[in-house]
Amino acid sequence: MDVSQLKVISPIGGEAKRLKPLTVEISKACVRTVCRPLIEIPMLCLALQGVKTYILGVKGYLNYKSLHDYFTDGRGFSAEYQIDPRVHIKYQPNESDIGSADSLRINYNYYDIKDPVFIMQSDNIFDLSLKDFMDFHEQKGALMTIVLKEVQDTSEFGVAIMDGDGRIEKFLEKPKVSPSNLANTGLYLISPEMREILNSDDVKEIMKKGSFDVGGDLIPYLIEKGYPVYGYVSDRIWFDVGSPSRYLEATKEILKGKLGYMREFDGKAFEGIWIGGQSRESLERRETIINKCKNREISLEAPVLIGRHCQIDGGASIKNSVIDNFSVIGKNAHIEDSVIMDRVIIEEGAIIRNSIVGRHCTIRSSVSKPTMIEDISVIGDDVTVGSGYHLKTTRIWPHIRLPSNLELENKNVTEPQDLLA
Repeated sequence: MDVSQLKVISPIGGEAKRLKPLTVEISKACVRTVCRPLIEIPMLCLALQGVKTYILGVKGYLNYKSLHDYFTDGRGFSAEYQIDPRVHIKYQPNESDIGSADSLRINYNYYDIKDPVFIMQSDNIFDLSLKDFMDFHEQKGALMTIVLKEVQDTSEFGVAIMDGDGRIEKFLEKPKVSPSNLANTGLYLISPEMREILNSDDVKEIMKKGSFDVGGDLIPYLIEKGYPVYGYVSDRIWFDVGSPSRYLEATKEILKGKLGYMREFDGKAFEGIWIGGQSRESLERRETIINKCKNREISLEAPVLIGRHCQIDGGASIKNSVIDNFSVIGKNAHIEDSVIMDRVIIEEGAIIRNSIVGRHCTIRSSVSKPTMIEDISVIGDDVTVGSGYHLKTTRIWPHIRLPSNLELENKNVTEPQDLLA
């Protein structure tokens, strides 16, 4: 099986409720982490192994706009990672689907796919040897092979029960009591014969109920009909980045070098510390940060990734965190185990721990009224947090202005009136 002939389809639909407010105005696939959109990371994993064609199974305006406006046809992605010959990125036609398996059917037919297909989810980050996976699939004579991962908590995943040869005998979608610890990662390899099955009368009958998903419908159907569905148990890294806590966990593991193809970033300044910069202006900012670190005016405790055109003021400390492009970290601010997205201003003395601050936010803070954000709080895009706030496990929707000091815990602020509740 030739990797270059493999087609990758990523069904991208839904509202990504668990990641809100980060996904209120952008597709989950384009939420930034380690200074790039989330989906760019698994796409890079596959592109470095020779994959040339990606079909983004976008459903709805927000998903389509976010992905098409960023990736277009793949030329920029190819140039960024020096992939030659370049990759081609295509999009689901403007046809609504009723689930991930229906998205698969639509794209099979529209793009007249006759090659093997690799399916990946838009909120997965993984490391996978395509050659080993494809060899396993061919050796077993599988119609479909599912990447499985041993996990402690299976409550949010489909699970598989296999025979001694690795053939899946039973597949359960998010069972209350799990008979297995082998979780479905949402990574699948499918033989070309699947196209005929997806267009069969049996599948048309299943679709009459109004939904048709890979995990909930297609896989159980294939097993019931006796098609060869196998499980490939992987010991490599895999993350379902579907919630803020998992997003932060995945980001920290990437910074620690747990992804084989992303152990280094551009602009290595010290061991485990990267500061971006290519233009004259951004290189000047980079050099300023490096000198402040050498002179112990600021503290950077690895791993730390700092994007381009950033400013870190005296007394600031950053530990195990990401600071995205064009952000400003004020005097004596402390950032730990967190992600600060691009064009954010963190003012003097603010403390941010184990939290996410969205794009173009301003976190007001001062010596007399320091602001603290912690315990997996999530600040949506273009939010202003007034001085003196203490936010714990709180989510703030985009464009909210928090004008005065308050203490908020376990609260969702979707509009200013929520502050009065």
